[in-house]
Amino acid sequence: MAVPAPFSLSSDSLASNPATSKIFSPAALKSGKFEQTHLRFFTALRRNQGFTLKASMGPSGFTEKLNNKKLETLTEAEDDCDIFNDLKDRFLSFKKNKYLKNIEQFENLAKAQAPKFMVIACADSRVCPSNILGFQPGDAFVIRNVANLVPPFESGPSETNAALEFAVNTLLVENILVIGHSCCGGIRALMSMQDNDDENVENSFIKSWVVVGKNARVKAKAAASNLSFDQQCTHCEKESINHSLINLLSYPWIEEKVANEKLSIHGGYYDFIDCSFEKWTLDYRGTKLEENGRIAAKNKIFWC
Repeated sequence: MAVPAPFSLSSDSLASNPATSKIFSPAALKSGKFEQTHLRFFTALRRNQGFTLKASMGPSGFTEKLNNKKLETLTEAEDDCDIFNDLKDRFLSFKKNKYLKNIEQFENLAKAQAPKFMVIACADSRVCPSNILGFQPGDAFVIRNVANLVPPFESGPSETNAALEFAVNTLLVENILVIGHSCCGGIRALMSMQDNDDENVENSFIKSWVVVGKNARVKAKAAASNLSFDQQCTHCEKESINHSLINLLSYPWIEEKVANEKLSIHGGYYDFIDCSFEKWTLDYRGTKLEENGRIAAKNKIFWC
């Protein structure tokens, strides 16, 4: 019986190739000219050799499966490339048709910002404030979170109240607009919670966040108890906006500015089913926070 030749993992085809070995010569390494492209070539070749080795050692059909997997990976990479090529085209279109045509405006924005609005909107991909309301660069300081909720002051720091602090105290915005919307998944999660879930939310990031709106849930269930669950959710979508407006007043520096009429806070509701928008402004003088957190509203408008 013939004795099989010994197999060595250290065998390297690069070492026997004089043309390639020059790339990794001591002189090249000493001079610092060891380019990343050479390293990538070396790494890719190593990986390719390892791939071939695994295929040859596998059971029947293993090579075909690996090749199919490689093709799937290439297809995914091409799809990803197509997506970012589309984004590239959009960016270059923005640069050509907006940035360069309004270069002075963008140069001024590069120096400072002075937005009139602070917008708190939902992270839902269908609800983009700039797209819906036509905000241009520099118009609005925007924070988006699940269900467009504003936690009360006593809840402690979050990215939402950090943005509020910066917008109100540093940028000196004149308006805060909280925008809710139809078919909100965050509100649906809130409405799906049971009363005893309020104390057991540590295992869910979503529940531990949307529980901020539990008072809105209680009011919605009481006011719409005879309606379907979907209708109750719609009721809560609007109730939670008012609840967030009340929570805004729990921040001393916000209430002070609202009381002195240096800041106005508004609610907005975007229904993307029929493409309508409701807007109202909190009437600070008429709002009695001690009366179960009920707000008085003024300047109600409806766009459709």
